[in-house]
Amino acid sequence: MNFQYRPYLKQTLLLLALLLVPALASALSPQEAVARFISTPRLPQGSMAVLVSELPTGKIIASHNAETPLVPASIMKCISLASLSEVAELDLPLTTPIFIDGEIDDEGILHGNIVVVGQGDPSVNSRIWPIGEEITEEILQALRAAGVKGVEGGIVVNEDFLAGPSIPASWASGDLPHSYGTGSHAFNYANNSVGKSSVKDPAAAFRADLRRRLNGAGISVGDTPVKGSERRPLLVHSSPELKEILRSCMMRSDNLYAETSLRLFGKAEGGDGSTSDAARRETNFWKSRNTPMEGVTIIDGSGLSRSNRLTPRFMESVLRQKSDDVEYASFFPLAGQEGTLKKFLVGTPLDSYIALKTGSMNGIQCYAGYKLDDNFAPTHVVIIMVNDFRCDRAYLRSHIEKMLLEIFSDENMTDKTMSTPLKGIQDYAE
Repeated sequence: MNFQYRPYLKQTLLLLALLLVPALASALSPQEAVARFISTPRLPQGSMAVLVSELPTGKIIASHNAETPLVPASIMKCISLASLSEVAELDLPLTTPIFIDGEIDDEGILHGNIVVVGQGDPSVNSRIWPIGEEITEEILQALRAAGVKGVEGGIVVNEDFLAGPSIPASWASGDLPHSYGTGSHAFNYANNSVGKSSVKDPAAAFRADLRRRLNGAGISVGDTPVKGSERRPLLVHSSPELKEILRSCMMRSDNLYAETSLRLFGKAEGGDGSTSDAARRETNFWKSRNTPMEGVTIIDGSGLSRSNRLTPRFMESVLRQKSDDVEYASFFPLAGQEGTLKKFLVGTPLDSYIALKTGSMNGIQCYAGYKLDDNFAPTHVVIIMVNDFRCDRAYLRSHIEKMLLEIFSDENMTDKTMSTPLKGIQDYAE
């Protein structure tokens, strides 16, 4: 399934959409719709914030607590990907160079080591779309092509590309054993997880897999690295295009991909690639663009840290600055159609007309993204942040859906961007 392609208009679903749209008792202005949402029983009025603005003017049509710093959860990924997309070539892959550092004798014995240099690619041997080439098979075929029948030394994985710990200190210890809490390394392998459990040392898992693959193919490998000579290129493993990795990150809310995105941004900005340095550089990057930074604290790239604080004003400014970037806007899941938003607003007039990143943690529900027109171009920025709620999450979501339907009702949309009630169920191009 390829998320790159957006759905086409399906007029045959018009009647279905009309039947499913909840009837609104009376038309409310956008600000009145927000006021009704804020006053909903059982919701934490003091820890809720909403900001909706028009593009390209930036005119605010609805707002509540827009300056309030709140825990963003996974909408932090919007910022990480926005930052990286400003400094990286999205049409190019991420690369992992692989070398041999010794001579090959007449019997095909490499008197040296296999050296793999990690450069932050989070998708090496990923089991999740987009899937690239299998790295151990690539190495096997490259060694055969070079005439190698045995390796005297061992398998060396160099991880100097990114400094600092793989896991931010502020992450909750209870998250670390799980696959969603795995660390981000210079060399990542097989999503740094096995099933739903995280792998602390992905380089070790890779070395074990490569050794088994080579031994099974008749190429023996030593247990211990030896002193080698000058490195010679063996091959370069390439990921899918970076834009597909980032799209997958947003569609699935992948913490590993988002953490790596922040660290790669920091590296591109001249830093050491550590999370802490990258977060500091990211803060300065958006500050230099006159983005309102008061109350903003960036700790990680994924939003798993509860020490992050973002304001709707900051989020709105970043998303407004990125609204002309067609590739970036396409990363956000379409309501009723894609990824984490597939069941949100399904069958309503906003099905396929809202594209949002979700952010969910215990007591937290956030959304950030765009209202779209018939051509999938952003017309509005939408930010919703709720912290400290104790009601049922489905109850909260239903009232958020109701608010969005009221804000973007036909009566409020003078540009008539919702000329048809439903764009249709998505047919993904294979």
